[in-house]
Amino acid sequence: MAFLLLLCSAPFKAFLLLLLLSFHFFSAVSTELLVGDDDGWEVPDPKETGKYNKWASRNRFSVHDTVNFRYKKDSVMVVTEEEYKECLSSKPLFYDNSGNSVVKLDRPGLFYFISGVTGHCQKGQRMIIKVLEPVSPPHPPTPPPHDNKKAAAANLLSVSSPFLGMFFMFVASFMFI
Repeated sequence: MAFLLLLCSAPFKAFLLLLLLSFHFFSAVSTELLVGDDDGWEVPDPKETGKYNKWASRNRFSVHDTVNFRYKKDSVMVVTEEEYKECLSSKPLFYDNSGNSVVKLDRPGLFYFISGVTGHCQKGQRMIIKVLEPVSPPHPPTPPPHDNKKAAAANLLSVSSPFLGMFFMFVASFMFI
């Protein structure tokens, strides 16, 4: 009975609301993309040797995104640029042949993928993904040192919006409970 009273109390409802909202404000944004869309990771038709690079160019990749390779009787390797050009690697940076390989794009820059099955890379089963640099928010201009009122206003506006949003939701939760 005491537990039910706690669940119905205003402070508990406010805490629960803030907890749920914090997941929205602080969740990391990442995307998982299926390589090749519905076709998956397979040897392309001879007329489509650039199929996977075309697919990659239609997508925007960010740090923390993942790419999912689905295939049958094949493999995926992350290799260096030189190994990509040669379609050959004896020591790949990543190798998997499970049929459902997920690779996390953990840094900005270029990632080189090839099939590990002999001859598949030469037939076009390879891809380069460019991961974009993280976007940093612009810095507000620094006010002149002699104008203290403008400096105080700039500092007030620099409060991060997630914390400001949580503060307003906290206040609002007490108004409606």
